Amino acid sequence: MRTVLALLLTLPLIGATKADPSDAEIQKVIQSFAAKEAAFSKARELYTYRQFVRIEACDAAGADCGKMEVTSDIVFNVNGKRTERVIKAPVSTLQHIVLTPEDEQDIRSVQPFVLNSTELPKYHVRYLGRETLDEVDCYAFAVKPKDMAIGERYFAGIAWVDIDTLQIVRTYGRALGKLKKNADMRFPKFETFRDQIDGKYWFPVLTRADDTLHFEENSVKFRMRIRYDDYKQFKSDVTITFGDEVTSSDGKGAEAPKGPVLAPPLAPKKP
Repeated sequence: MRTVLALLLTLPLIGATKADPSDAEIQKVIQSFAAKEAAFSKARELYTYRQFVRIEACDAAGADCGKMEVTSDIVFNVNGKRTERVIKAPVSTLQHIVLTPEDEQDIRSVQPFVLNSTELPKYHVRYLGRETLDEVDCYAFAVKPKDMAIGERYFAGIAWVDIDTLQIVRTYGRALGKLKKNADMRFPKFETFRDQIDGKYWFPVLTRADDTLHFEENSVKFRMRIRYDDYKQFKSDVTITFGDEVTSSDGKGAEAPKGPVLAPPLAPKKP
């Protein structure tokens, strides 16, 4: 099994160390990995997993501002509906940090970033070069939204795509979106790492952020870790083919995950 977890302490420089594809080939690569991302997102909807969230915060002077931990299982109920079951959630001691709807949306759809065929027209995607991440040969792409609609959340940063499987294996960037006027909110830079599950899907296994958010009246330092463990396919009779529609054995598509209801408060507000 190839892994990207050994890269947690490094951020390699972008550079074309091997022959780069032509412009026409780059466009084909972009279309191909977007199609595979669509298949990946449907495949992940058919898996259960455990999610662990930990936030530690402090002020600019280093004084402790508390922590939050939540452990939950993303599972299916007796009716086959995707749901979250909280396993452990000690009382949060975080101060001066407020969870917003934007934070919940980010943890559901931006941090485990999926640039599928539907989302692709919303983004500018620029080829940066070839790079090796922990022995995985990758294409690196700069990604940023073309426009931003009110109420929508977007990703801006870098996506690394495995040359062999044409799947995203790592992302680094920030969540963006149009905010309400005078809203004093900030969002951190983050990294999401993926690993191969069942030998074919690159699923998110870790999201981390170490950042300082500067607000109008103060600054907050925080450290975030979101770990996704123990992926298991819910139905053994499901067949998934990249590029095709993914359905369950009864021909009905799986319901999209609701996402965690408890999430790290990534966008602090003034108290």
